[in-house]
Amino acid sequence: MDPQTLFEALADPLRRRILVFLLDEAECCVCNLHQRLNAAQPKVSRHLAVLREARLVLARREGVWMHYRIHPELPAWALRILWHMKDGMAPALPAKTCGACAA
Repeated sequence: MDPQTLFEALADPLRRRILVFLLDEAECCVCNLHQRLNAAQPKVSRHLAVLREARLVLARREGVWMHYRIHPELPAWALRILWHMKDGMAPALPAKTCGACAA
């Protein structure tokens, strides 16, 4: 990953908020993300696709649900940037569990 790719992905406030949630969670379902972000599911999914293309997150399918996590092979310098970014942002809202994907 090059720095330009990282900073282009971080240019959007919703993508930054998604990454902050994923830093706090081992893994998060897209339905939980869109509820916590108070954003439409298609919009959240579109931003997650950008983060996947930038290799910042990994996706895992479980049935019909997609679960996302911070990419485990993210370079240390990029992970440090994400943690510093998180430190400068407002605290994340508490996790909500979606009944559909929790079942």
